[in-house]
Amino acid sequence: MAKPVVAIVGRPNVGKSTLFNKLTGKRISIVEDTPGVTRDRIYFEAEWCGRQMMLVDTGGIEPKTDDVILRHMKEQAEIAIETADVILFMTDVRTGVTADDRDIAAQLRKSGKPVVLAVNKVDTIGDLPAGFYEFYELNCTEGPFPLSSIHGNGTGDILDAVVSFFPEEDETEEAEDGAIRVAVIGKPNAGKSSIVNKILGEDRMIVSDVAGTTRDAIDSRIENDHGTYIFIDTAGIRRQSKVEDNVERYSVLRAKLAVERADVCLLMIDASQGISEQDEKIAGIAHEAGKPTIIVVNKWDLVEKDNKTTGQFTEKIRIALSYMPYAPIVFVSAKTGQRVVKLFDMIDDVYAQSTKRVTTGMLNDVLNEATTRVQPPSDKGRFLKIYYMTQSGIQPPTFVIFCNDARLFHFSYQRYLENQIREVFGFDGTPVKLVIRQRGESEDKP
Repeated sequence: MAKPVVAIVGRPNVGKSTLFNKLTGKRISIVEDTPGVTRDRIYFEAEWCGRQMMLVDTGGIEPKTDDVILRHMKEQAEIAIETADVILFMTDVRTGVTADDRDIAAQLRKSGKPVVLAVNKVDTIGDLPAGFYEFYELNCTEGPFPLSSIHGNGTGDILDAVVSFFPEEDETEEAEDGAIRVAVIGKPNAGKSSIVNKILGEDRMIVSDVAGTTRDAIDSRIENDHGTYIFIDTAGIRRQSKVEDNVERYSVLRAKLAVERADVCLLMIDASQGISEQDEKIAGIAHEAGKPTIIVVNKWDLVEKDNKTTGQFTEKIRIALSYMPYAPIVFVSAKTGQRVVKLFDMIDDVYAQSTKRVTTGMLNDVLNEATTRVQPPSDKGRFLKIYYMTQSGIQPPTFVIFCNDARLFHFSYQRYLENQIREVFGFDGTPVKLVIRQRGESEDKP
């Protein structure tokens, strides 16, 4: 299930970024610099009371302005509002309710989204300032709540109100009729919309040679002899230095959220440009999310070929994307339709692999044979003892291995065991996750 998106909006200088930084800096946010994944500074994954969310910072909104920069900030905030599931509307108790606050509140009510109102700069503990009560006239869904974004006072009550609008944890987002959700990701102009159009048999997306045409993630449903699928066409993800306007940054957010709610990812690579560093980073998004991925080399009709071209291109991809050797590669042309129909069988295969379960008995037979063939590592006379292994989850297939000392379980030996699991059981096209536990720890312990 995709994490709910919470957008922090309001006029300039009411403390939005201060609150954003306070939340992320106090470990309320879970922030990770994952290798292969570029994270924008405008949003971070956050958690409150066990509920995860995507927290989004925005520029200030000036409803009526001729200033180019302020107008641009207003546009990016409007995109964040459209993207959000819950809106955190920040105001300033020192200035009181302004005409712009009223205009923003009216705009937020029109969005139909739940709005939690925070009145910032209430920095003293005790009686509320007299001007606080006038904020009730903004008529938001929840609040007003007093807040000091500098000191962090009041954040708990506000976040409690925010998460109250999240769907219940058991209300998972199930694809209709067992449809497989497929996110189409890649750099701008790699042919993502074109491949979806070819699959759908109609021009459902706007196709253009101008990079960045697709701003939002768009779902398209298709039923055929292979099954039922929902294709999520996403905005192209650019190198961060080239994301010059914040509209593009929110497109990146939408694309990453699309990967999160997908069952399978199609990574589009432009054959005419070759594999790039940005392709590696985009692939990392799907890999770290644990999604089965198919590498789709598009525009293959534009490449001059001989009997070595395919092999050479494949080798370059394998070197560049060495962290995902499990991903199958297919060479297609969205323009001519070459091999496009083959994608359905590949999607079915990698999805089946990502949902495969293996019994504990069969896993431990493989484990015993693997440890007999290659002895577990040791350090300063202390030997690693592996007791047993069990599968704890799917999408991605997750295996818990119990041992005497997790510190002795070197990464290279984990990779060896993963390869043994793949050799016997397959799991082609999907990441495999190994969780190492010392004796006495629970399988469910995070």
